[in-house]
Amino acid sequence: MTSAPHPTPLTADDDWWRSAVVYQVYVRSFADSNSDGVGDLEGIRQRLPYLRDLGVDALWLTPFYTSPQIDAGYDVADYRDVDPLFGTLGDFDAMITDAHALGLRIIVDLVPNHTSSAHPWFTAALAAGPGSPERERYLFAEGKGEQGELPPNDWESIFGGPAWTRVPDGQWYLHLFDPAQPDLNWRHPEVRAEFEDVLRFWLDRGVDGFRIDVAHGMIKAEGLPDVGFNSMTTGQRQSELLGKGRLPYFDQDEVHDIYRAWRPILDSYPGGRMAVAEAWAETPQRLARYIGPDELHQAFSFDFLDATWSADSFRKVIDTALAESTIVGAPTTWVLSNHDRQRHVTRYGDGEVGLRRARAAALLMLSLPGCAYVYQGEELGLPEVLDLPDELRQDPAFLRTGESRDGCRVPIPWSGELAPYGFGPEGSELSWLPAPATWRALSVAAQAGVTGSTLELYRAALRIRRQHPALAGTEPITWLETEPGVLAFRRTAGGAELTCVVNISGAEVTVAGHGRPVVASADLTERGDGHVLPVDAAAWFERR
Repeated sequence: MTSAPHPTPLTADDDWWRSAVVYQVYVRSFADSNSDGVGDLEGIRQRLPYLRDLGVDALWLTPFYTSPQIDAGYDVADYRDVDPLFGTLGDFDAMITDAHALGLRIIVDLVPNHTSSAHPWFTAALAAGPGSPERERYLFAEGKGEQGELPPNDWESIFGGPAWTRVPDGQWYLHLFDPAQPDLNWRHPEVRAEFEDVLRFWLDRGVDGFRIDVAHGMIKAEGLPDVGFNSMTTGQRQSELLGKGRLPYFDQDEVHDIYRAWRPILDSYPGGRMAVAEAWAETPQRLARYIGPDELHQAFSFDFLDATWSADSFRKVIDTALAESTIVGAPTTWVLSNHDRQRHVTRYGDGEVGLRRARAAALLMLSLPGCAYVYQGEELGLPEVLDLPDELRQDPAFLRTGESRDGCRVPIPWSGELAPYGFGPEGSELSWLPAPATWRALSVAAQAGVTGSTLELYRAALRIRRQHPALAGTEPITWLETEPGVLAFRRTAGGAELTCVVNISGAEVTVAGHGRPVVASADLTERGDGHVLPVDAAAWFERR
């Protein structure tokens, strides 16, 4: 299959990603165009004006490739085609054409660590047998024990249980995730050539960037050495070390050779094509190695997502991230939620408290220099759905660990009084996961144009972020002296000044001396020459 030529992206601004706001679209849960209960590419296309009006710069789409959907598309059987569940390549081309016409860029998810077990390469490897060239594309190994009945080493799957599955001829294959996701052998030149071609295929179709799934995982330590412990012997899961310690299957030095080969490909296309790594490393210094003029453009900073609701926690995370961005010469990325983590409304306390804090955190994030990633539905203040029936859960990790990511993947509400709240065409009653009755009040239609709604808060903040001279670039922040539990910093550029104040102190505070308020996550009242900022609230003040 050849890729169709596509017009150059909308502008030649090679640095657009440095201060962009990227909206993550979880494709199966965004918008359904054909009443089958699953979101699709045509559904995204129909909702592009909503995203333009929201004020984001780009969309990151989760995998839509041909897949058995064992892990919601992160098990890819064909990297150059669209799964019929989501549409066709023609639908993709129409969507990206419309997106560019509206000034929106498209980032697609690339899954290079593993394929689906239904991928032609893997089915050929199983048929060919031990020692065959087909098996060399994956990580097959002989087992331990007298009859090879034990796994080759003690590695564990991120989804729980052993990271090895035995095939009928006696060999074992590695899968750091589900058994339906066999890991590729990235020391094999054919694997490297294949993915370089996949990059070009989608770049030729006009994509503006790639989000690299498990970007730290493609290279495994020579000899596949034991970790030295696992949950069966110690009760501690190896995945608990993610980002905290060294593992022989993550963050190996050779992985950077892959990205040094990819960067010239990205740079050979006009319009600032970029790549962002989903990477975990034990130190900020090792994470920073993924970013640079000869590797990737960005790496997600998950520390901001992991910060607790305290001024000290946020201050430490922000200072560390900004210091790292200075070292590598690239802006940091800010993330509050994504498709793998519990929604931050719920993490921050759920209910009214959680929503209040989530709104304040949004203003904090959107006022920081760098690139912000917004997960679909956070602009509506959606909480995690905690009471999904077990029989409806589809996360493969659920069957292995009892932990499920489905609660943050429920289709978002668009309109109407009854579920699925306009997720599909008028009259459609299907959605692959059910939305709770409480989401009626959180739909786009229920919040659009309503003063004080979370949707209008995001629209206002994104509009100001795009237009205000002090927020338009990547200029550093200046921390201001405050009382305990209050964060305040100033950004200055082009003769304009904007100050963000976040009150995490547990008591209302009076803010004065920073100019007029331009947006706030809660109602402000005047007091003397200042304004009262409520508990768990944030506000931006400007002075020109």
